[in-house]
Amino acid sequence: MIQHFQYTVAELVPFIDWVYFFHAWQVKEHTEQGAELKADALRMLTSLADNIGAKALYWEVKAHSEEDNIIIEAPDSKHQTIVIPLLRQQKLGADGYALCLADFIRPDKDTLGLFATTCALKANANADPYESLMMQTLATRLAEAAAEKVDEDTWNKKNQNDVNKGKTDYKGIRPAVGYPSLPDLTINFLLDKLLDMGNIGITLTENGAMAPPSSVSGLIIRHPSARYFSIGTISNEQFEDYTRRRGLPPQRMRQFLRAVLD
Repeated sequence: MIQHFQYTVAELVPFIDWVYFFHAWQVKEHTEQGAELKADALRMLTSLADNIGAKALYWEVKAHSEEDNIIIEAPDSKHQTIVIPLLRQQKLGADGYALCLADFIRPDKDTLGLFATTCALKANANADPYESLMMQTLATRLAEAAAEKVDEDTWNKKNQNDVNKGKTDYKGIRPAVGYPSLPDLTINFLLDKLLDMGNIGITLTENGAMAPPSSVSGLIIRHPSARYFSIGTISNEQFEDYTRRRGLPPQRMRQFLRAVLD
């Protein structure tokens, strides 16, 4: 069953990743300018504390892996089995492995979280450029914060007995579409089929980009060895294999994988 969440700004502030906030402004955190910037951000967030900061969708589905694919089993009569093809690193990492997200899904039987979040907050029409840019930056951070909040809430609910006993050690990752380990934006079309992102106001462009832009989608993989990584560049051979698995024309696929093509 798809779960719907709605969070206030106040609920999301503790989950904001300020590292990426400062990165967006190209300002160092531990400087006078960084301190002033964060103070301005917190003032704006305080003024919006009771507003809806983000909406989210989450669905935990049955899944398993087959080589470099994650197979999402048909969750109900309205859906068919969906294959999420994934890319694998071409170069071995420091630990001697070339990773793929499918490595963290069991080949026999497992579960996979699917999520989408969005923040529709906008600056007032008469806001100055600084205030508008601040709101735009914070909206993106709130959407990302909502993804972490959903992850925590659903994990705690699923493991309530351990939470009650003080055992809350969480292991897992939350790779987002368009990010280094999941760079193909067409995956958004697959997630939209399952989650129906329009229910929280998200639409997709023909290139898989999300609107509002302060939106994020992806997978929640709860495996003790799961970790974040970057695909890097891929060979033409892997591109051809991925294109076949994704079922799209090579010309179209090149548009989406241009950043990782060798």
